[in-house]
Amino acid sequence: MPSGRQEAVDDPEPGDLRIAWVATKHPRREARLPDLSSRSLPEAHALLPRLALILGGARSGKSHFAENLITRASQPALYLATAQVRDDEMRARIVAHRARRSALWTTIEEPLELVNRLLECAQGSQPILVDCLTLWLANLMAAESDIGFETERLLAALPQMKAPVIMVANEVGLGIVPENELARRFRDHAGRLHQKLAALADRVVFMAAGLPLTLKG
Repeated sequence: MPSGRQEAVDDPEPGDLRIAWVATKHPRREARLPDLSSRSLPEAHALLPRLALILGGARSGKSHFAENLITRASQPALYLATAQVRDDEMRARIVAHRARRSALWTTIEEPLELVNRLLECAQGSQPILVDCLTLWLANLMAAESDIGFETERLLAALPQMKAPVIMVANEVGLGIVPENELARRFRDHAGRLHQKLAALADRVVFMAAGLPLTLKG
């Protein structure tokens, strides 16, 4: 990779969890992101979206983009990671994902009780990144949880958050119709959740090939 370019990576991905079982950066877009490096925490919060949803396909650069929204503030932040270790390959991906984070981040791993974790952080001042909602849905389905109930709990909790929240999710509805019933249910749950979150969000961005397309805000 040429010097000066930073690879757009997304790890881990829901496909890595066997869901069937349960480029150059755009200079104009990057210029529109606020430079928060010299701001105080309240000032940085004022410029960060209250709630942002970052969507994209596998390896689209969505995680890097979401992290960069917060790291531009140069303030401590919380990283709510939803991945579960199911095999050695996934373990290696998670380790690599952790290694690329700076000391800015405090990582909280929560594969299932995402809503409870968010509510615990609700009174805090640190921005929160959730990566990712797609893995969270996959974990809920594998645990045979009530998806409708859990997603409604999430939607009810988000307005209570005092700190900015950036949520990352895979857009899984752009391909062919899945051949099995479980995968179709997963796709439907994800699509409905994305629509409801987008309605609440102040900013919605779709990532493709490392480039952001602003859908809202």
